[in-house]
Amino acid sequence: MSEYVFAVLFSTLGAGIVTVFASSHWLIAWIGLEVTTLAILPLMAKDYTARTVEAATKYYLAQSIGAAMIVFAALSNAWISGQWTINELSHPLPSILMILALSLKLGLVPLHGWVPEVLQGLKLHTGMILATFQKLAPFALLVQMQHLHPQLLAGLGFLSILWAGLAGHNQAQLRKILAYSSISHMGWMTVILAYSTPLAYFAFIMYLLMTFTLFQMFNLSTATSINMLTNAWSRSTMVLGLVPFILLTLAGLPPLSGFMPKLCATEELTKQGLIFLVTCALLVTLLSFYYYLRLTYAITMAAFPNAYPGCTFWRFLEKNKIVPLSLAMSASISFAPITPILLSLLNS
Repeated sequence: MSEYVFAVLFSTLGAGIVTVFASSHWLIAWIGLEVTTLAILPLMAKDYTARTVEAATKYYLAQSIGAAMIVFAALSNAWISGQWTINELSHPLPSILMILALSLKLGLVPLHGWVPEVLQGLKLHTGMILATFQKLAPFALLVQMQHLHPQLLAGLGFLSILWAGLAGHNQAQLRKILAYSSISHMGWMTVILAYSTPLAYFAFIMYLLMTFTLFQMFNLSTATSINMLTNAWSRSTMVLGLVPFILLTLAGLPPLSGFMPKLCATEELTKQGLIFLVTCALLVTLLSFYYYLRLTYAITMAAFPNAYPGCTFWRFLEKNKIVPLSLAMSASISFAPITPILLSLLNS
């Protein structure tokens, strides 16, 4: 795919996201979601292999079902109340159906089945777009519906955290582990979204930064499985040395940046009197902490079975690929001290 075609598709993807952000009408929001879906499909199938085409087909079917549910919920609301405005979705039946449709697009449990299968069939740079920027539009719509059914949102979020922690244990493919990591983080965002919008924004920003960095790092090392990570140091010794910190940041280990969203979410949920919910969520998060430790062990303490006899790869890497990645890694690791400043900006 040429750079011009990629620029057009990526610009179309951004235009669809902006359309959803600016819309207050369900029909316009649905058009924006469809534009983002149609823009990312050529990016997913651009290599034109059996696995990428299969992943693009599964993604198209899942998103089509979600779009049909959105249209049906909007039509039902218009039939009942005569309103097409997003904020006027007040009837229980259309509102619950709309939340489930957006949960399908975000990949929340129990509507998550397409996420690991689709990410497994994609290249890492395309999977990064799917796991980060493609979630902006449905999450923006979900934010506007947070006041309708907070218990439903909290339940979907907790199930996502629980299932991601359990299902990620027996995975050996990095893309599936990243898929379950995405489901777990979206679960945390959904749980806190029902009670504090600024904290949900903060968690989403941190998720975008950390996930973007990790995808790009695995793309640099050309690793697709845990066994291949044992030889990742030969690609870039200096940059790969920071990958364990990124993994522990995603796990939420203090004092790294990923710990701050969970700390703020725990404090807010405790203030709301949901001590049992936040305790269960924290205990379940320890399950997902296990496969982050597996990846950290593979990079730092495991050795590749066969030594590579040639020159190390890092001598031939271009600096223009490493410098932006190093900046993103440093920001995602050391973001914790400016958390109060960011939260004050989001609250204002």
